Amino acid sequence: MPVSPIYLIFFAILVFFFVLLEIDVLTFAFSRLGLSPDTGLLILFASLAGSGINIPVFRLQAEGPAESPPPPPAFGPWGHRPPPFTGTTVIAVNLGGCIIPVLLSLYLLQLHPLSLGEVITAIALVGAVSYFTSRPVPGMGIAMPMFVAPLVAVLTAWLLDSAHAPPLAYICGTLGVLIGADLLHLREIPHIGAPLASIGGAGTFDGIFFTGVIAALLA
Repeated sequence: MPVSPIYLIFFAILVFFFVLLEIDVLTFAFSRLGLSPDTGLLILFASLAGSGINIPVFRLQAEGPAESPPPPPAFGPWGHRPPPFTGTTVIAVNLGGCIIPVLLSLYLLQLHPLSLGEVITAIALVGAVSYFTSRPVPGMGIAMPMFVAPLVAVLTAWLLDSAHAPPLAYICGTLGVLIGADLLHLREIPHIGAPLASIGGAGTFDGIFFTGVIAALLA
């Protein structure tokens, strides 16, 4: 049955206001980190756009999985798909899921009076949880549940430094996921037949991006 234009217009308006609400929530989260709304929006769009940009670092010989996996799903906001597996895996760093969160974390360390010992402890705790809750996915890379790391980051930040919980939660959440889910699983990458292993990309981009945002909101 044809859809009435009135329903299409109503649906478009709902989507428009939902997007505005999402942007408002995200900019509020960045404001809790001590950033201006304009800076928060810039980081938001740079992270989303950068999630589709992988910068190759090196290439290694890899094995195919024991069973042929289904075609890898598209990832990133633009629906990019990795190339087919040909016996080598390209190790890359993701602009939106690795480089930008690391640079922002370093900036927050300079902006807020955080104890280096507490920061290292928090990163280690979130990294350990991220390592044990993430797993290699044949043909794709590393995947992890979305809401575990944010909750651990928030709880850790409140216990270690409640006065500066939002920036500490963001730092330990994003860097903990990068280290625990991506870097500590690198030795397993040659055995899963992934054509591209992107640090901070694909299956862990959601974990890193939403960990930072949710941690900043809840802390």
